[in-house]
Amino acid sequence: MSHNTFGHLFRVTTWGESHGPALGCVVDGCPPGIALTEADIQPWLDRRRPGQGKFVTQRQEPDAVRILSGVFQDERSDGQRTTGTPISMIIDNVDQRSRDYSEIAQAFRPGHADYPYFAKYGVRDYRGGGRQSARETAARVAAGGVARKIIEGVTIRGAVVQIGPHAVDPQRIDFGVTGDNEFWAPDPDIVPVWTEHLEKVRKAGSSTGAVVAVEATGVPAGWGAPLYGKLDAELAAALMSINAAKGVEIGAGFGSAALSGEENADEMRMGNDGAPLFLSNKAGGVLGGISTGQAVTARVAFKPTSSILSLRRSINEAGEEIELRTKGRHDPCVGIRAVPVVEAMVACVLADAFLRHRAQTGGAAFTPGR
Repeated sequence: MSHNTFGHLFRVTTWGESHGPALGCVVDGCPPGIALTEADIQPWLDRRRPGQGKFVTQRQEPDAVRILSGVFQDERSDGQRTTGTPISMIIDNVDQRSRDYSEIAQAFRPGHADYPYFAKYGVRDYRGGGRQSARETAARVAAGGVARKIIEGVTIRGAVVQIGPHAVDPQRIDFGVTGDNEFWAPDPDIVPVWTEHLEKVRKAGSSTGAVVAVEATGVPAGWGAPLYGKLDAELAAALMSINAAKGVEIGAGFGSAALSGEENADEMRMGNDGAPLFLSNKAGGVLGGISTGQAVTARVAFKPTSSILSLRRSINEAGEEIELRTKGRHDPCVGIRAVPVVEAMVACVLADAFLRHRAQTGGAAFTPGR
């Protein structure tokens, strides 16, 4: 199986399956001398960890990360620091229930990647989706923790802004309150609405979709490239690679199709600090593939999980028509736990963009946190 690696200078390779003994990642290209311990990574994994509420999967995984390589400490150093060599991290799986999947060992679940995966490889690990499982995203979050250490001057914050048909008023979005509720909601008034909606969905054994918004502040002007290394294109590719993601927009995104040229153009004035002051941010902080110095913003649409209790029509490996329902422990709304994953993928792309910018220009516009 190819294509398990993403990034250019900051490269991440993930490995492992949902019901294997462990999963993890190898981060290559991290600069030397950066302070890094498991304590820098674990808080991000704790935010993604399953079993933290009745509206997410009840699989109980501590997601405790161990750093196996790429760091060093002795009496001459002020703590553990990166060496510039590959950083390998491992997360043990401890709460697999493979028996839940025995009935679909030879069946293709509608809406899942079972059929195209089998058509391509001729073999598949059906337990929890194997390599296709969103369990793999724990490794991405670990890699994102390393990326954040490289770009400590950048703040990345995500939020769920829509569940099912119920969306947050854009004027009421406050990323500062997302940690105050189990939905990563940026508006506390939407919480009871989502609670009622998800109670109905959960009791029906069904699922619902969601939209996650993310913003990165502190990104200086100049990151990215104007043609085949566009910052917004690489962000879109990274975000679309997340399980269940079906749409990505940067800035105004699809909404810009309804705007006039006057409405869409982000006008500028001169700021007091000598940098341009933008009067709006329809571009999402990226113009011509290069960051403008504004907040980099994106939204990701997640489909409803296809693991539902309702009988669905399908076929099996023998070509027989069947009906099946998916057993096991699943998220009625995968978008809720996607927030830390979205943040991590943005962090990895931005860390890579910073390192590439520094390699080409010397990076005078930005100094990474040390």
